[in-house]
Amino acid sequence: MSRIGKLPIIIPDNVNIHYNGSEIKVKGKFGTLENQIPDVIEIQQDDSVLKVSLKNEARNLRSLHGLYRTLINNMIIGVSEQFQLTLILKGVGYRAIVQGKEVILNLGYSHPVKINIPDNISVEVVQNTTINLKSCEKELLGLFASNIRAWRRPEPYKGKGILYKDERIIRKAGKSGK
Repeated sequence: MSRIGKLPIIIPDNVNIHYNGSEIKVKGKFGTLENQIPDVIEIQQDDSVLKVSLKNEARNLRSLHGLYRTLINNMIIGVSEQFQLTLILKGVGYRAIVQGKEVILNLGYSHPVKINIPDNISVEVVQNTTINLKSCEKELLGLFASNIRAWRRPEPYKGKGILYKDERIIRKAGKSGK
């Protein structure tokens, strides 16, 4: 049995959960999230505690136990607190601007890079070089952040590029003279 799957999920006061067979809806202060759940997963709710268990203990189904417990926990955290990621633009002339539903990045290319912002994500630019992303969907937030980061990955010689907030770049020495 999964060690993570056994852990109970504590539900905050401002979160409502509706579960019917194969679908779960979590509603909170920052929005509503829905997810499909396989029939082998069973959910029991007692007051403010949610327990996820398996109906059938087959070996190939045990991996789903911890996965769906974590997905449900992330939904609850997302609608009650929101997830946040911070990206830092490091390099001469690198900057970001939010215009309407687009993030415009100047990353040293001959043209500005325009990236559309999904509906569930809020973007804030601080001092032209720090991008704060907030969303209640953890998966969508990580995917959007990685799409932004893919335009200029950090390089190992000068450390320039788009970095996550606490990311450390292992630097290389470069050429050494004779």
